[in-house]
Amino acid sequence: MSGRPIVMIVDDEIANIELIGAMLEEDYEILFARSGEQAIGIAKKTSLDLILLDVMMPGLDGYETCRRLKKDPDLANVPVIFTTGLDATEAEIEGLSAGAIDYVTKPVQPASLRRRVGNHIGMKQMRDQLASLALVDPLTGLGNRRMLETLFAEEMTRVARAQEHLSIILVDIDYFKQFNDFYGHLEGDDCLRAVAAGLGGAMRRGGDLCARYGGEEFACVLPCTDLDGAMHLAEMLRARVEALAIPHRGSSCAQVVTISAGVCSSRCAPGMTMSRWFEEADRLLYQSKSAGRNRVSGAALDWA
Repeated sequence: MSGRPIVMIVDDEIANIELIGAMLEEDYEILFARSGEQAIGIAKKTSLDLILLDVMMPGLDGYETCRRLKKDPDLANVPVIFTTGLDATEAEIEGLSAGAIDYVTKPVQPASLRRRVGNHIGMKQMRDQLASLALVDPLTGLGNRRMLETLFAEEMTRVARAQEHLSIILVDIDYFKQFNDFYGHLEGDDCLRAVAAGLGGAMRRGGDLCARYGGEEFACVLPCTDLDGAMHLAEMLRARVEALAIPHRGSSCAQVVTISAGVCSSRCAPGMTMSRWFEEADRLLYQSKSAGRNRVSGAALDWA
């Protein structure tokens, strides 16, 4: 694909597809389908920005196709514009009730179509950007707690199906309050950004996630990673942060900024709860702090 927005034209008449495609191909990547069933199949495999959907098609008509698209949580946010030769009022009422965002009547007017498509794609891109920002911590650029909770639940379900291991690392910056008190909050923000970059940069596999858990705490979710693997990574994180050599004259355990970590791991099974994982990780983090900080404590999670 070219990187341009992707529009799918759905019509059982190839002449209509060619006509509408010619109106839009200068600005958009064009895909097409000649039935509702084919359109749904393509939509599930492609990241679409908009669908132009004919109402009158044999088999699955446009209204039912739209309803099925809107029932799929992965496709529900893709805007649908109906193309129809039916009575405008009738088509609009039926189309909006099916989940469409707009409609254009045939014969399609090029200027009107381009304007409507551009407006709706622009609004979708804005919604996508806002949704993305809602999952990102603005200070560090890492995922925020909402992203962490969402992805953890997804990974726990996925890994449980394979009965694989899942591990989490809960990280806390040692004596961060004292850091802020000594250096000020602006320097504290710089410290958080530097530590976040060090932690996030150690996530080498696509499924691994490092997120800001809150305040000076961070959490790493490691699918298909057992306790030994998670402990190895946690120790690497500890060493990476220490190697940043950020001065910390308010620390009682080192002359530079350090972290403590709690690691828990278990083979996943259906029915496990996220809260239990984080309670155990928090207990192990407290163990690291009690033992002098700048260290890692870990254990296998016992679900008995």
